[in-house]
Formats: sequence, structure tokens, C-alpha cells
Amino acid sequence: MHLYDERLSVPAAWWFLVVLGGGLFAALLLPLGPVAAVSGLVLVVSVFGPLVHRYGSARIVVTPGTLVAGGRTIPVDELGTTEILDAGEAFEWRTRKANAYAHLLLRSYVPTALRVELRGPHHTAPYLYLSTRRPMNLATILAFTRR
Repeated sequence: MHLYDERLSVPAAWWFLVVLGGGLFAALLLPLGPVAAVSGLVLVVSVFGPLVHRYGSARIVVTPGTLVAGGRTIPVDELGTTEILDAGEAFEWRTRKANAYAHLLLRSYVPTALRVELRGPHHTAPYLYLSTRRPMNLATILAFTRR
């Protein structure tokens, strides 16, 4: 049972850029013939489309006992305090305040984030930085699951 589930999908403009790049490549190949132009379009879209889809398929899932952020699974009892970051604070934690050892699920196109401290001796990272479009909801769900 998922208490929280968010997919950090890419903006529609990224998909437009993939198709636009394919169209430009097709226009470049058009002097070689229409088959080459269509092949160029299909090639660019079939190469960059899955890359954009994979990058935008990162998820944050909270179940009653775990937090799954990207590919990392962390028990909720190992999570410490949470800090909701607005766009300005999220930028600061991505740049000037960033810790090189922190675990990041960073998506630059998501302006807000949640910073979660990690507890436990086996964690080498001091905190998790989670890009999220709904940081208040995620913080509330994490507080609820830790009770």
C-alpha cells in the first residue's frame, strides 16, 4: 500500500525538444531524400525519447515502513527531521549549502524540495535531498509513518 507516490516526470517542453531535434535532423538529411529524412527523425526520437522518459521516471514512494526515493530504499525509522524547502532554499541546498556526501534525488525542473536527515551509524550521508512538487504532503506523510 502506497501512502505517497510521486513521479518526477519531465516537463512537456523536453518532449517538444526531442521532436524538434528530430525534425531538425530530418531537415538536415532531406537533400539525401525523404527516406533518409524520415529515418533521421525516427532515429533521433528513438534514441532520445527513452532517455528523457527514463530520466523523468524517478519516483518517490512512501509505504508504511519504507521510503523509496529513486532506487534507494530507506526504513522510515532511520529518517530524522524534515525541512521543507521553497524554491530559494532548494537552490541554496543544491549549490552553496550542498554536502558532497548527501544522497540527492535532484531534478532541476522541480523547484521545491524536502531535506530529510538520516540517522543511524551505517549511513554515510548526512541527509537526503528530495526534489518534490509537494514537499508539504511528503513531510506530513513521513511524520505520520514514523509514529
